[in-house]
Amino acid sequence: MTSPTFPICITLGTRPEAIKLAPVIQKFQSSKRFKTHVVLTGQHREMVDQVMALFGLSADRDLEIMQPKQTLTDITCRSLQGLGTVFEEIRPKLIIVQGDTTTAFSAALAAFYQQIPVGHVEAGLRTDELFNPYPEEANRRLISQLGQLHFAPTPLAVENLKRSGVTGEIHQTGNTVIDALLEVAQKQPECSVPDLAWEKYRVLLATVHRRENWGDPLLDIIKGFRLILEQFPDTALLLPLHRNPTVREPIKEMLGEHPRVFLTEPLDYTQLVGAIQRSHLLLTDSGGLQEEAPSLGKPVLVLRETTERPEAIAAGTAKLVGTHPPDILQATQELLSDPQAYEKMATAINPFGDGRASERILEIVQAYLS
Repeated sequence: MTSPTFPICITLGTRPEAIKLAPVIQKFQSSKRFKTHVVLTGQHREMVDQVMALFGLSADRDLEIMQPKQTLTDITCRSLQGLGTVFEEIRPKLIIVQGDTTTAFSAALAAFYQQIPVGHVEAGLRTDELFNPYPEEANRRLISQLGQLHFAPTPLAVENLKRSGVTGEIHQTGNTVIDALLEVAQKQPECSVPDLAWEKYRVLLATVHRRENWGDPLLDIIKGFRLILEQFPDTALLLPLHRNPTVREPIKEMLGEHPRVFLTEPLDYTQLVGAIQRSHLLLTDSGGLQEEAPSLGKPVLVLRETTERPEAIAAGTAKLVGTHPPDILQATQELLSDPQAYEKMATAINPFGDGRASERILEIVQAYLS
């Protein structure tokens, strides 16, 4: 007697979701127990396509919701309606979502309306400040209340879920981003940036994009970058620009003419991994980079007032420095001037997993649906 085949939907809309779900999709597509439907909302466009191509994946459905100057309300409404229609047609046994995006929340809500179970990858992250980060903290809390399978990356995430009073099963799996990272990193990818001589400088890789850093905090971060470059002439700053003009225009205006600042368009994931491998340290407000860089031995300075990844702070792989220019300078100065301080962060153990999270998720879903 052959085992039944279960239809499931894996939904995504942004580049971080694509990276973190790629190894999950690969595992489910390789299993004969599942008919896997990959559904894109199109919340992001070009950056998602790059990741899908990198991992040899394609979408079964694409809602193509992206529009110029779209608001959170626009994304939510178009995603909710489009995903609801797709789920009604496919009638999956499970919907898998990742993280804390508006796509993930909309998919969880659409699934709930049709009484379809939700599996939440990277469940249990918390800052306990509803508007910081915004809207991510609210999104992940709402998804947790709708989910039946919670795939928590760390013991702290497990405790957060228990404290939140969620229903459904809680499983500690590790973070799937480590699965994706190790798959790409083992190929030793290059990162070629025009005019940047990697061997000439200690390259600081920086990314800034979070909504709570728009406006004055972003200006302060840029001032902090300038202070670092002024004090350490052997450093260069590599800063891939976010697509959003609210972020990219102030950076271009204040840093664009600096001879040791290298502004690029967003790096595809292969180039990003190559850049992490070749950089000296990271300055970022990205959640994913807080998880990824420690696996490659790179210290991370977090340009935020809060983080939903306190495990990195506790493990010593990352340090929360905020957005105040002197604080950014002081934290960076310590790592650039004190080899022991640098080595301590660079060799700390990454708390986010061993590269087998996707395998565990597949086994958990098989048991749940059986």
